[in-house]
Amino acid sequence: MEDRDRFSEDTRRRSCSNPPVRNRRACRETEKDRGKTKPGLPETRKTGLSHTHGFNGMCVKQPCKTSETPSQCSDHMNQPLPFWLLLCVAVFSLSTRFYNITEPPHVCWDETHFGKMGSYYINRTFFFDVHPPLGKMLIGLAGYLTGYDGTFPFVKPGDKYEDHNYWGMRGFCAALGSCLPPFAFLVVLELSRSTAAALIAASLLIFDTGCITLSQYILLDPILMFFIMGAVLSMVKFNQQRLRPFSLSWWLWLILTGVNLSGSLGVKFVGLFVIILVGISTAWDLWKLLGDLNLSLVDFAKHLFARIFGLIILPLFLYTTIFAVHFAVLNRSGPGDGFFSSAFQSRLIGNNLHNATMPEYLAYGSTITVKNLRIAGGYLHSHWHLYPEGVGAHQQQVTAYLHKDYNNQWLVKKPDSEDHAETPELVRHGDIIRLEHRETTRNLHSHLHEAPLTKKHLQVTGYGINGTGDLNDLWQVEVCGGKKGDPVKVLRSKVRFLHRSTGCVLFSSGKTLPKWGWEQVEVTCSPYLKETPNSQWNIEDHINPNLPNISLHVLKPSFLEILLESHIVMIRGNSGLKPKDNEVNSKPWHWPINYQGLRFSGVNETEYRVYLLGNPLLQTMRKRLRKSFIMCSIINNSERPAVFHKEQEQEDFSGVIWWLNLFSLGLFVVMVSVCSLALQRGAKLEGERKAHCRVILEGGGMLFLAWLLHYLPFYSMGRILYYHHYFPAVLFSSMLTGITLDTFLQNVDLLCRPPYSKYILRGGQTVLLVGILYSFYLFHPLSYGMRGPLAHDPSSSMAGLRWLDSWEF
Repeated sequence: MEDRDRFSEDTRRRSCSNPPVRNRRACRETEKDRGKTKPGLPETRKTGLSHTHGFNGMCVKQPCKTSETPSQCSDHMNQPLPFWLLLCVAVFSLSTRFYNITEPPHVCWDETHFGKMGSYYINRTFFFDVHPPLGKMLIGLAGYLTGYDGTFPFVKPGDKYEDHNYWGMRGFCAALGSCLPPFAFLVVLELSRSTAAALIAASLLIFDTGCITLSQYILLDPILMFFIMGAVLSMVKFNQQRLRPFSLSWWLWLILTGVNLSGSLGVKFVGLFVIILVGISTAWDLWKLLGDLNLSLVDFAKHLFARIFGLIILPLFLYTTIFAVHFAVLNRSGPGDGFFSSAFQSRLIGNNLHNATMPEYLAYGSTITVKNLRIAGGYLHSHWHLYPEGVGAHQQQVTAYLHKDYNNQWLVKKPDSEDHAETPELVRHGDIIRLEHRETTRNLHSHLHEAPLTKKHLQVTGYGINGTGDLNDLWQVEVCGGKKGDPVKVLRSKVRFLHRSTGCVLFSSGKTLPKWGWEQVEVTCSPYLKETPNSQWNIEDHINPNLPNISLHVLKPSFLEILLESHIVMIRGNSGLKPKDNEVNSKPWHWPINYQGLRFSGVNETEYRVYLLGNPLLQTMRKRLRKSFIMCSIINNSERPAVFHKEQEQEDFSGVIWWLNLFSLGLFVVMVSVCSLALQRGAKLEGERKAHCRVILEGGGMLFLAWLLHYLPFYSMGRILYYHHYFPAVLFSSMLTGITLDTFLQNVDLLCRPPYSKYILRGGQTVLLVGILYSFYLFHPLSYGMRGPLAHDPSSSMAGLRWLDSWEF
């Protein structure tokens, strides 16, 4: 009898671990077989059960052998991965990303920015960007290691690369983009224990034309998505190690999660979304551990501090290290100087402030330059040109100029005297001064005339001659955060100038003047006295022969100060990215319905055209199959909505219904609701049904939350948005699609009796994969480029595929 039971058990295990096709039912165990044991961590520990999953992937529990140690028992959790299938996913992913990687041989879209920034790293030239530096550093490193010398200018899209070695930077981005489908395969496999679901998710990403396009060019997106997916995979793998706490593999996945979190935030600030996701998962995991009465408070404290180290301290250290390397490499003056404070610029080789000497404190009789503290605020500037007739008073223009110039120099004078004693008197908080323009000898002046561009602000002009003016030339010095009598420090003090007659404050609006103002930045006198960077200035150059000079080296900011300043500048830069006139802009509601793509290269028939657009039929398959589930399980007959266009029906062989994308996401919510209600009402679900519910609630729920976190915040952003911002969310929606469709097909037997349910299962999987391949065949020219007639021409390779007028190919 014992031998028969052992033979039966061995046979069952072999059938579970090596079936010819996917079959969850063959591996299920009912509640009766399990001794009425409920799933969950505490119960697993109590009963000594371990998880295994075969090629078909559905999780089952098996008792540990009495002779095994806990670590040996937990090794049963994972049967050997279907390596050949993962290898196929990797090969197809690499093939689709690296195919035609050198075409077109010219700059495409944002390569003009990120390729140029890679060149800056090779040349060690300082620049400014609104994103953290890791992605650009890696691009520069890839170019350097593959022989690129950093000399290509990347002036504008369409510039030919000629003999410059650009393939290394493109290849690096393609390599990271190629990792996304294998990562998705592994994540879905861990969450669902289903190779079919994992294969569906991976296929959606392998053959998505949008993901391919983003991966083939010198962009930050494939780097960002690599770290996001790496963080999610590491988090899921770490959660699977819960039965082996503090083991080597447990620490490995915890540390890899932290490393990938720092990487995602180090590429773009939207990496914060995956940090929130991991934070929520970690908080929930700790909450469950706290409820485990078999776990002592000392052990719980160990879990808590391990996660604090791996997910907070380590990522912060790595993130800070990224900036330390960034500042160490970019040590030469460049185009980014003007975005930062004068103190920051003093550390850059080649900047006029580097190793310079000047008096430390401002005094009367000093010649100075005054720099506004807003991003690209410029220097207080004047010239001989006058405001035109009809624009305020016909007096000398005062502007903010972004470049160093002799017309930026001003002389500091007392309000009632032109003579200065040999012993200089320091300018202090609360003093009244006049600022005389060094070149034209006119005073900085304001009056009740309206500013040229900013309404309700007053005009600022140059007035008088040889320093002689009127009471409207007087300004009160205010040191921000200071008190009466505090001196004004060169480079370090933030200063405001309050106009004595009108009470307004000197202000740089950031608006560009017309050609009569030489397209320089408008300077006004603002009646709004709130402290903002626009109204704050600092003294940069300072010349006074009667004062002792000090080396500016002693005024250089510390690392923490420049780290803080760089983040303030990046955040302000991001918030300042507003849509310009006639600039292509995208709305978040456009993205899920694939309403509008993005032109990467070329416009007319003679040019090499590349167009960023998510594979429409991939979305169609998701929508159609999810709609079928709803129609089969909820209603029997349904009329098609009246908003469908007949033209699209005729052109779309699969019956595309674009506006059902959001409805398909709603389907997941319906499925979760049904599963939750069934469990809450105590419905008697067999092991397989219950497992399906748990996959939808836990695995699907995590992916749905991730999609929300990477999509909804864009509705609250005031900056300009583009279509490519949605692609991190696409990763999670594709993985969610894999789980949703697989669960649907596995439960067709609720609607149809065997063997028809089996036919629908196999047929559905086949149709889905064939549809993905066929849709890729139709739309692949969007990614790999096309020449010749446009889509409206019957002879075009995209003829009949431009289903929406908003698609611009």
